[in-house]
Amino acid sequence: MAGQLKEVRNRIKSVQSTQQITKAMKMVSAAKLRRAQDAIIQMRPYAQKLQEMLSNIVSNIEGGTTLKLAEERAVEKVLLIVVTSDRGLAGAYNANVVKLAKETIKTKYHTQFAKGNITIWNIGKKGYESLTKSGYKTDATHKDIYLNLKFETVQAAAQAAMKAFENNEFDAIEIVYSQFRNAATQTFVSEQFLPIPKIVAKAGAKKSDFIFEPNKEQLIAELMPKILNTQLYKAVLDGNASEHGARMTAMDKASENANELLKSLKLSYNRARQAAITTELTEIVSGAAALQG
Repeated sequence: MAGQLKEVRNRIKSVQSTQQITKAMKMVSAAKLRRAQDAIIQMRPYAQKLQEMLSNIVSNIEGGTTLKLAEERAVEKVLLIVVTSDRGLAGAYNANVVKLAKETIKTKYHTQFAKGNITIWNIGKKGYESLTKSGYKTDATHKDIYLNLKFETVQAAAQAAMKAFENNEFDAIEIVYSQFRNAATQTFVSEQFLPIPKIVAKAGAKKSDFIFEPNKEQLIAELMPKILNTQLYKAVLDGNASEHGARMTAMDKASENANELLKSLKLSYNRARQAAITTELTEIVSGAAALQG
């Protein structure tokens, strides 16, 4: 009985230590989430408007101007930029991003995958480790971006992707990431990066008549790379906020579960202690009765 009580006491101490860790991790993630959330909320309207503007311009350009980054060709080689995190303990966040990447390959690029023409650039170590173990062709060049998260490091990755597309190394590039909604909700999406998607005009709708100043070629050559850099940077900021939100929620749930487990263990401990006391009293009374007899 004494051994059972000691075992329960040790389990209670272990759960209490774990609960202290999960509470501390929740507070750290909450502080990081506030900064990450502010960054993506300020960035998102700007990035979305720029992307919309670029798609509008590309959709309304006549055949006189050739845009290499908007060139649609037969898709033989595909690049997926998969944005995950560097650390775990974030619930199902990383698993869901990796799952979406695999589903995108399976449903959309099955033929290219069968030919070995799917390449994955990972931003974040967790996605790199998981997809490499699964046998996908991965590239670790940009996986450590979160160690030094700033626009310049993401810009380098975006420019490398644009250059690869222009050199016909890839015929399509997609970004797989998580859009941040709130601390408990993320939307996992696969978004076309290149070629620049065009807006499908509604039936009978008139094309927008743009007046370009400076000339069309010069303006597009200047704007297009900047807007694409911003698009990838937005995806990385979304992923960063989603990671901290998912971790905060996971640690909060873990703390609640630890609390429930503590209640159960304390109840078991009290029952065992009561049984031990009852047994000892019974032995004393029986011994006294035997002596009197």
